Amino acid sequence: MFGFVRDYFRRLEQKKLLKRKDFKKLEELIGKKITNPDRFIEALTHRSALDQGKFKVSNERLEFLGDAVLGMITAETLFEMFPKTNEGVLTKMRSNLVNKNNLFEVAQGMNLYQFLFIQEDLVSGKSVGIKSILADALEALIGVVYTEYGFAVTKDFIHKYILEPGLTKGVHVTDENYKSQLLELIQKKKVELPRYYVVDETGPEHERVFTVRVSAGLHVLGEGTGRNKKSAEQVAAKMALDNFQSGEFFSE
Repeated sequence: MFGFVRDYFRRLEQKKLLKRKDFKKLEELIGKKITNPDRFIEALTHRSALDQGKFKVSNERLEFLGDAVLGMITAETLFEMFPKTNEGVLTKMRSNLVNKNNLFEVAQGMNLYQFLFIQEDLVSGKSVGIKSILADALEALIGVVYTEYGFAVTKDFIHKYILEPGLTKGVHVTDENYKSQLLELIQKKKVELPRYYVVDETGPEHERVFTVRVSAGLHVLGEGTGRNKKSAEQVAAKMALDNFQSGEFFSE
């Protein structure tokens, strides 16, 4: 009897949570009726919300699953679309389509942030970590769509929101390895190779922000911030490339 009462109040709390986030709009996005609200609440719960007491599980496990499913479906699609392209190029194409920057843009276009259970200060567009948070939430959403509705529905979802728009815009052929581009440019200039180093590290554990500076010899070429050192290095390298294009460094 007590178990029945607990389940009743748990379902009542779920309905309040779902109503607050207007899951009708989410059903329209995925094109399916949500019959297991628990799983969708989990998929959209950032770990920062666990401190609020209403949530016990974050979306990290579903993010793990969604990442794998997204990678597999993207690989299969590219394999079929480009039968004469070698595996190295296909790997790069897949990386461009499923990286955090592209997933953030997709999630932003879906207005996915409105469904998130998260500390309010992290939802601000000024938050450096919001890109990673939204990208991870999209992967978690893919994970729950897969567990709830199966492969075919998930494949349609990924094609509709990620692959078809990305392939149309040419995201798969974009070279975003700014570090590699910077290295190649500096080697042509025949100056010291670039060196990356962390100059600042701020924020709480769940939203760590790194600031990285890149230099060549005595020249500071650029600086960038990111949720991890690698992403900050890429931002710094892009700034350095922009500075080179403006003729700021090593002019002939």
